[in-house]
This record gives sequence, structure tokens and C-alpha cells, in this order.
Amino acid sequence: QVQLVESGGGLVQPGGSLRLSCVTVRSVLSLNVMGWYRQAPGKQRELVATVTSGGNTNYADSVKGRFTISRDNAKNTVNLQMNSLKPEDTAVYYCNADAWVGLKKAIYWGQGTQVTVSS
Repeated sequence: QVQLVESGGGLVQPGGSLRLSCVTVRSVLSLNVMGWYRQAPGKQRELVATVTSGGNTNYADSVKGRFTISRDNAKNTVNLQMNSLKPEDTAVYYCNADAWVGLKKAIYWGQGTQVTVSS
């Protein structure tokens, strides 16, 4: 079983920055893709950014050039540096990871951390 724990959310003014962190607790699995998703009120959960174990990254168009994802494979942690934040970035941000358990791919989610961008 893999437990993901996020931290770093909060209230920030437009144009500000936040750094989200996600640590893995009690994991003996090697994680494949790790990433961040977000869900705003009344909207579906959407991909923000992902990073593979090899370091390949993928970003939503809406955050390209503003957000940077990074991971530490040895520690199974993933971070999201968010700059130039906009009110539309307000959402609950969820850490995500997947791992092979036998022949099946298991998906794991954190509990979420609130990010609010407002003046």
C-alpha cells in the first residue's frame, strides 16, 4: 500500500508563488509516473503536471511556463513549484502516483491540499 501526503497549500495573492510537496509513506513499491491534479468547485479533476521515473514531464497548457514539477526517485517525492499564480488556479491539488503491483497498475491519490489565489 502506498500513502501520499501533500503539503504546501494556502492562500496567495495573484502573481505570487507556492510550492507543493508530496511525500510517500510506507511504500516499498517503485513508483512510475507521479504527478499533480487539481479540482476546482463544480469542475472535474484535471491534470496539472506529471513526471516519469525517467524525468520526462508533461504539463497542462494552462500552467506551462508557470509551474515546474520535479521528483526525487530515491525518496519517492514529487514537488510542484507554482509561480505567477492566477485566480483560476484556485483548486484542491491532489498528488497522484502509479505503480505495478504484480501485473496490475495501481493508482494512488493523496488527500488533497487547498490552493486559493485571491487578493
